This record gives sequence, structure tokens and C-alpha cells, in this order.
Amino acid sequence: MTGVACTSRHRRTSGGLPISGPSLRLGEFVATFALAQDNAFGQPLESQLRSCLLATAICEEAGFDRASRETVYWVALLRYIGCTGHAHEVATVFGDEIAIRAQTLVHDAADPAEVMRDVVTFATASAAPDERDQIVRSLQEGAHEWAVHNFASGCEVGDMLVQRLGLDVDVRHALAFTFERWNGKGYPAGASGEEIPLAMRVVHLSHDMEAIGRLFSPEHALDAARDRRGRTYDPELADLFAANGGGWFERLAKLDPWDAVLELEPEPHRTLAGAELDDALVVAADFIDLKSPYMGGHSRRCAQLAGDAAVLLGCTPDEITALRRAALLHEFGTTAVPNSIWDKPGPLTRSEFDRVELHPMLTEQMLRRSPALAELNAVAASHHEKADGSGYHKRLRTHGADREACALAAADIYVGLTTERADRPAFSGDAAATELRRLASDGVLDHDVVDAVLAAAGHGKPAAATARRPTLPGGLTGREVEVLRLAARGLTTRAIADHLYISPKTADHHIQHVYAKIGVSTRAAAALWAVQHEVVS
Repeated sequence: MTGVACTSRHRRTSGGLPISGPSLRLGEFVATFALAQDNAFGQPLESQLRSCLLATAICEEAGFDRASRETVYWVALLRYIGCTGHAHEVATVFGDEIAIRAQTLVHDAADPAEVMRDVVTFATASAAPDERDQIVRSLQEGAHEWAVHNFASGCEVGDMLVQRLGLDVDVRHALAFTFERWNGKGYPAGASGEEIPLAMRVVHLSHDMEAIGRLFSPEHALDAARDRRGRTYDPELADLFAANGGGWFERLAKLDPWDAVLELEPEPHRTLAGAELDDALVVAADFIDLKSPYMGGHSRRCAQLAGDAAVLLGCTPDEITALRRAALLHEFGTTAVPNSIWDKPGPLTRSEFDRVELHPMLTEQMLRRSPALAELNAVAASHHEKADGSGYHKRLRTHGADREACALAAADIYVGLTTERADRPAFSGDAAATELRRLASDGVLDHDVVDAVLAAAGHGKPAAATARRPTLPGGLTGREVEVLRLAARGLTTRAIADHLYISPKTADHHIQHVYAKIGVSTRAAAALWAVQHEVVS
């Protein structure tokens, strides 16, 4: 392998600082998370930012104190940060989880009958007529238990991610009530009235009003506020919106949501730089990869492998740092593609792959709003481009001047091949290496980059003869680690039992012990814990 030095097209930021030094405002980072949540619910980018602006208007009109306004700001932007944690479970029941989320987003969540109509429609869409009645009965019998577990999962995962971002305890507390409703018919706890923190009561209202006003009309939203007062929304807040919402919608139409939200970011602005920025980007990587049980740890592994390859290629420390950071964010756009595609056990149709091809474009659209994150876009949004122009989404021909992008593309393929997917088992390391060498021989990947990635992955190097056995985290036994890995992949208790040749009762016993030891209660939270502690990779 030749040690060809990297040449960076984005070595310096717009502020003139080296790429390893630029800071990122927390507001920018969290607002980017909000864009990803828009994708997960099938809404246009900046929908949740618009909700934040309406929530701020409510706070100002109500005369809330500074602390309350600050909590509302962060809660409005992070309300659905746990959405990737239960995307798999929603898709398992309804198919396209993004479609059903979009369909039910504007419904009165405090009226279970209204939501259930769409639930039945989605669940029975592809069923034969003689199967429909059985599906409806099953939904009626198990809907409450499923909803409690599903929404608890989203809240638990969201709390784990927000805690790692170091946000105030009041923000975390409010987010635990994301799916509750004023009349007590929400989930998972059935909290009602003022048991729901004020910040979340504001966001319940602003989020629905933004969606209804955008999809129908501001007048329709005002009518919904009046109709749902005392049932779905805090009646005082609903009355406030009904009286003032018309003017707020007019003002909202004249604003750039991104700029307006950042102008409202609580001061003093917290900035992320150096190790703190790296830690925040790992939170984003875990949020992204939680979407599918087959993606756990993917972005972390790509960042490590691509960065190690860049060292062998002679890249500078600044270039290596930028590459690792870009790799952590390169799959941000996957939140816009439903799990019915990512987790499909068979080949994709042409139209399904068309949707897959959108994800690097959406990554680019989200990252480019922030100057600090835009510096990573040339690499992050090019991870599916190829040397011969056969990649996507721009069909670029990558070459020697795009070493970082080439390294991420090759690392992404290697990590993907060596990971189990819904439609195939994992390749062995040697088989994956053979495939990468074939792609290089065919001109699809850069030869030097492939050599570097494979060397970084350990191919051609003797394994250490006296490697120490790693200590298992969380006090888990070897068997419990096996169970955790299978549970993180979304296997049912029965499937785990069959895989390990044990009884379902024993499998369930292991699962409960694992959850108790690591302090979680849902599959998604267990999967996130496993990624954080490198139990799955």
C-alpha cells in the first residue's frame, strides 16, 4: 500500500479555525436533531422548529419566567428524540412507520377512537379479507399494552440520549411526558392535568397547532384548540392560543425558522468543541443507528475504521478528526426511510431503493444549515459515491482528491458487509476483504484506500497471540451478553430461546436479569446501552 497523503478541500472553517477547533452551538446541534425528527414523522424540514417558535410565543404571552421559557425551548426541539428507539416496533405492526406517524400526527391523541381508526387501517392494509377480523380483534385486545410499552420505549431512550447531552433535569423530566394527555388518556403512565409538566403542556399544544395549521389552515388549528381544550390541552393554554394564534401564524409565515430559533437560544450560549463536540456527535450517531436493530453501532464502527485508515494514508490530524466526525453523522438522513425498507428480509424494489438513495441527500440538507456541521458535508454526504460514478445520490466520480470521502465509502461497505442484515447473514472478515478488493479491481473503489481500510481492519496482520479476554460490562455473564445482543437485534423471547437452544421461560428469565442489571426496561434502551458499552458493534 502506498502512503498517499490526503488533500482536504475543507481544511478551514468559515471562521478561519482549523477543522479540529471549530465550536458548535448547542442550539445548532439540537435544532439539527429536530430536523431528523421531522424526517421520522414524514414532515417537511423545520416543522419542529416552527413548533418551537409557537411555543415561545405562548410563553411570552403567558408571562412565564425565564427558567420555564428555557425549558420549553429545549423540550420543543427534542420532543421526539426517542423516535428512532421504537421505529422498529412500530414498523413491525404497521409496515411504514413514517406513514402512520404522519397520518396520526394531527389527530386528537386524547381520543383513542380517532387514532384507532388509522391504526386498524394501516394494520389491515395488506391483509386478506378473512384475516382482517382477527387482526382487528388482536389490536383491540393488545393495543393498550402495546402502546404503553411502545411509548415507554421512546421516553426511556430519549432520556438516555438527552442525559448524555447534559441538559437540565427539568428538560428530562418534561420529556418523560411526551405522550401523556390532559385528560389522562395518554401513555405510558396515564398522567393527567397538572401532573404533566408545564413545558410539555405547552409543547403538546404548539406541536399540534403547527401541524394542523400547516396541513390545513390556521383557522382549522384555532378551532382544534377550542374543541380540544380541557381534553387534550391545558384549557388555559388552549384559550390563550385561540385568542392569539392567528397573529402568531401570520408572524411565523414571515420568519426563517432556523435563524429565528437560534436567535431565541437561551443565553449564555453553550458551545461544543473538542472532546465535548466529539461526545455530542456520538450521541447523534447512536440516535441514528437505533432506528434499525441491524444498524446498532454502525456509525461508531465506520468512524473508527475510516479514521484508522486515514492515519495509514498519511492524512493530517485535522483531516482525520474531520473524517471521524463526518462518519458519526453520515447516516443522519436514514430517519426519512421507513423501517419497512431498512428491515425488509428480501430484496428491495426499484421504488424502495429510490427512497434509500434519498438519505445522503437529506444528510446534506440537514448538516448544511449549521456552518460548523456543513464543514463535514463533503465527506458525510458522499459516503455512497464511487470512484467510477456508480454511487449515489449525485453520481460523483470520487478520486485521489477525495481521500476522506473514499475512506468513508470503503469503511461503510466493510462495516455493512461484516454486520448481519435483514436479508443476509454477516460476511466473515475475509469474505468482506475479498469483496472490497474486487470492487477496487473493478474501479468502483480506490485501490489505495481499500488497502488502507483493510489494513486498519486487521487483514494481513497476525492476531495478537496473548490477547486478554475483555471484562464484560454491567456485571453481565457471557450468556447474558448473548441474550442482550439478540434482544438488541429485535428478536422475540421465543426467537432468542430457539437461537440459544433454551426454553422461552429461561430466555425471559435471562432478559429480565439483563434489564435489571443495566437499569433499563425496554428493548430499545437495552440496545442503546449495548452500543454505548460496546457489547454490540
